[in-house]
Amino acid sequence: MTPAASASLSGLNAAQTRLDVAGHNVANLQTEGFRRQVAQAATAQPAGVTVSIAQMPEAGNALEADTVGMIEAQHAFGANLMAFRAQDAMTASLLDLEV
Repeated sequence: MTPAASASLSGLNAAQTRLDVAGHNVANLQTEGFRRQVAQAATAQPAGVTVSIAQMPEAGNALEADTVGMIEAQHAFGANLMAFRAQDAMTASLLDLEV
């Protein structure tokens, strides 16, 4: 896999994790004493991103933040999918070149 494809794939996984975390928070919105989770992204080497999940120190909810997080994750997923498909198309066209 090329570095660009690997970076896009890690972005897809990161967006999915962010969406999962936001969904988990919304599903537990009414749970007494529930502490929200947050997805924390970090740069991966040589390219891409890693995501870890942490709990907020205090109980509470933030439906607005989780809703915005879901929308951001959806857009990030779409952007990384487009980049992955573009990389795949470029690789395929390079393989089709006749020497």
